[in-house]
Amino acid sequence: MKTTYPTRTVTINDIDELRNLFRSTIQAVNIQNYTPAEIEDWASCGDSTIHWKNLLSTLYFLAALDSEGRIIGFASIRADGYLHSMFVHKDWQRKGIASQLLSEIEAYACRFGITQITSEVSITARPFFEKQGYSVEKSQKKRAKRLEMINYVMKKEL
Repeated sequence: MKTTYPTRTVTINDIDELRNLFRSTIQAVNIQNYTPAEIEDWASCGDSTIHWKNLLSTLYFLAALDSEGRIIGFASIRADGYLHSMFVHKDWQRKGIASQLLSEIEAYACRFGITQITSEVSITARPFFEKQGYSVEKSQKKRAKRLEMINYVMKKEL
């Protein structure tokens, strides 16, 4: 039987948890596809509290929680259907959390008339998104802070 995790919208009070999850996931999970310098550059993108406040003011954020109410994954989407982020805690990988978050984000999008979701996904995340029905539009080099890294523009019609 598939486990369903409780979810809730993210608030400004969650920034420290989001920042820590973002950094630790990139450092532990994405290291298989990116260099240590790329990982540190990418992970540093989540260091600024002001940056997180700006994201929270412009995106819909959904968090998955463990039994004690801690955030174990999150996803965010813009009003135009751009999936900005999806990260699952390094200790909670391969437990259906990303699939659940994406399903709930897609349902949210449909409720607001969004008919297509686009995203820029890492090398690491590409196979997951392909299994969820997303197709690669193009490969690109995207700047984190200082360095450019390969990722993929992907989309799915809802």
